[in-house]
Amino acid sequence: MKGFRNFLLRGNVVDLAVAVVIGAAFVAIVNSLVADIINPLLAAIVGKPDFSYLVLNVHGGHIKYGNFLNAVISFVFNASAVYFLFVMPFTMLLKKFSKPAPPPSTRPCPQCLSDIPKEATRCSHCTQPVTPVAA
Repeated sequence: MKGFRNFLLRGNVVDLAVAVVIGAAFVAIVNSLVADIINPLLAAIVGKPDFSYLVLNVHGGHIKYGNFLNAVISFVFNASAVYFLFVMPFTMLLKKFSKPAPPPSTRPCPQCLSDIPKEATRCSHCTQPVTPVAA
């Protein structure tokens, strides 16, 4: 039981549990956005946005391809809403507040490929002379 307890109390498991709970709440928000805002707008523009009435009858079987079209349209709207309302603004915020990575202070030795300082004139690993790189 001690190993199981340690597994459950790791940061990754707790983080994953929090992510699942928040993800479930987020799904409700996005589904509401699509069902209550985007679909009525689509209905106002092109008419009834429900294709469930489309059915193909083949030898007594009913192929409900209208339901499939509804699912595809719902997926496209959900993905668009998530991308344009959450992913794109979050990416822009990350770009705005992130600092560029500093240039590397080392370089590979041409002889042994170990990392050496840019200003070095001799490799500390293989003792081969190298030309320094101007800072």
